[in-house]
Amino acid sequence: MRIIARRTLREFVETLEGQKDQPAVKAALEAWFDEVSKAAWASTADVKRLYATASIVSAERIVFNIKGNDYRLIVSVDFEKAIVWIKWIGTHKAYDKIDVTEVDHDG
Repeated sequence: MRIIARRTLREFVETLEGQKDQPAVKAALEAWFDEVSKAAWASTADVKRLYATASIVSAERIVFNIKGNDYRLIVSVDFEKAIVWIKWIGTHKAYDKIDVTEVDHDG
């Protein structure tokens, strides 16, 4: 899968500078990026096989738990084109305050 945009993940990790869980979050996001970039998902069922705890809101919104359940990563997937768009990343607490179907990193 092609992931757009890795920069979003790097910038988020930078916002955690000085926090004790920054290294763990960075490692978790790097592992997610590595696994997903090697994946060949054709459907949401493929996503669930690799990430049983992922929440499939729709093909347009899939939520991954990062670093246990401390952080949430929202993506949109185009299975035909094999592209994953990062829509949002933040703490679980911040996630509870957003509309997962509407949030967009660029918006």
